[in-house]
Amino acid sequence: MSTIKKAIIPAAGLGTRFLPATKAMPKEMLPIVDKPTIQYIVEEAIASGIEDIIIVTGKHKRAIEDHFDNAYELEANLLEHEKFDLLNKVQAPSTVDIHYIRQKEPLGLGHAIWCARKFIGDEPFAVLLGDDIVSSEVPCLAQLISQFDEVQSSVIGVQKVPLEDVHRYGIIDPINADDRLMKVRQFVEKPKQADAPSQFGIVGRYILTPAIFSLLEDQKIGAGGEIQLTDAIERLNRSEPVYAYNFEGKRYDIGEQLGFIDTTIAFALERPDLRQGVEDILKKYVKSLVSH
Repeated sequence: MSTIKKAIIPAAGLGTRFLPATKAMPKEMLPIVDKPTIQYIVEEAIASGIEDIIIVTGKHKRAIEDHFDNAYELEANLLEHEKFDLLNKVQAPSTVDIHYIRQKEPLGLGHAIWCARKFIGDEPFAVLLGDDIVSSEVPCLAQLISQFDEVQSSVIGVQKVPLEDVHRYGIIDPINADDRLMKVRQFVEKPKQADAPSQFGIVGRYILTPAIFSLLEDQKIGAGGEIQLTDAIERLNRSEPVYAYNFEGKRYDIGEQLGFIDTTIAFALERPDLRQGVEDILKKYVKSLVSH
């Protein structure tokens, strides 16, 4: 079985948690400081050796395609005024060959993956979700690909999540929970806290074999009234081994407002040109809170 060269990035969601900002702007284009969230995801894929990316979009998502296209007038203006640093930043997203397909109905993540089946063909592939940004020495996806090269089976990225949040995730029931690479008894989509078999949550990075597509073809509606990828992975695990990998790195959850704010602050503090200013702002607000 070949190594991983293709990736799917689902970007067809409605982004309701960020309304009204996402009424006309795709959630994936909301910036962390000055870079759209989806660009972080694409950069991780490229850094992991991915050669072909397909982004599954929906209605009102044209801004994503525009972002990864050339902007000749803007680039010419920056070149004329010798703003080379900004020119490099503008040109960086357009150096990647990205393909697009539209999910015509909002039927869930599992359906979005199924929509890309013809692009993937009969080979293993990666999936990167846009709600999670991972900061790590070795790209998160590259870690999963390395594990796949060893086991030649599907590998799902997981990390421990707070017990009160397990209802937001697909949760695994690990056989060997003390190891980073774990065999899995069961995958459970968004269980109640009392029913969660562990605190290892699936957090937006997958390596899957093409066998998943035949399962998604007839996958029944699951949690939230949608076709859930986790449900199809649970079925896949019955016919071929599916592993979970507790990857190394700091994961940022940008799928809800507080996580988005936390991520923006963290990334701004990592910037030498912004760090001092951000620290001053934070001190001002901390002082204000203490005084109250």
